[in-house]
Amino acid sequence: MFLFLYTIGYFVVFRSWDSKIRPEASSCFISFFHGTPVVFLAALSLLSSDCQNPNFASPNTPLQNLTLEFSISYFLADLVHFLIFNPTDFLFIGHHLATLFVIITCRFLVLHGASAILVLLILAEVTSFCQNTWTLASARRKDVVRAEELYDFLSPPFYAFYSVVRGFLAPLFVYQMGVFYISGKADIVIPKWVWLSWMVVVCSAISVSILWISNLWIELYRERTSHKDKKVR
Repeated sequence: MFLFLYTIGYFVVFRSWDSKIRPEASSCFISFFHGTPVVFLAALSLLSSDCQNPNFASPNTPLQNLTLEFSISYFLADLVHFLIFNPTDFLFIGHHLATLFVIITCRFLVLHGASAILVLLILAEVTSFCQNTWTLASARRKDVVRAEELYDFLSPPFYAFYSVVRGFLAPLFVYQMGVFYISGKADIVIPKWVWLSWMVVVCSAISVSILWISNLWIELYRERTSHKDKKVR
C-alpha cells in the first residue's frame, strides 16, 4: 500500500517539483498516511476491551498486532525509499532498521509488550503531521513565498510541540519502561536480550531527536537574530 502511495506522490502529486526534492516530498506524503492514522489506531488498540489491565509485558491483542503490522509496512516502504534515493543516509536507514527490529520482534517473536511499543509509537508519530508539513514547506521556502510564510509560522510551535514530546514525555515513559523491565517482571515472556535491545534503540532514538530539535532551536534563534539586525540597519 505505502509503495503504491509513494509512487502516486512521486509521479502525480509532486510531479512538478524539482527532481532533487521529489523523493523527500513523496516520503512525507506516505508519512501523512501513517503518522496520524497509527496514533489513533494505537490509542484505540490500547483502550479496547481486549486490552484489560495491561502492563509492559502483556500479550498482544489482535488489534495491537494489526497496528504493528501497519507500521511495519510503512517503515519497509520508507526504507526502500532511502535505499534507492538516499543510500548514504546511514542515520535514517539505521533508524528504520532499528525501528523495524523493535516492532517485528514485538509482533512476531515475543508476541508480548505491544502495550509499551504502541505508546512509544504514539509519542513518535503524534508530531508527524506537523513535521511533514514543516518539511514540505522547508523544501519549497526558497522559491515559493507562501511556503516560506508557512515555514516561518510553523517553526516555533512545531519545535515547542516536538520538544515537549521528545524531550519530556518520551524520556519519562522510557524511564517507566526501564524500571518495569529491570524488575524482571517481563523476563518470562520477553527475554532480557530483547527488552535490552528495545531500550537501547529507543534511548538512542530519543537522544538523536533531542539533538536534532536542539540544533533547530539554535538555527531559529540565529535566523531571527540576524533578521532583527538587518531591520535595525
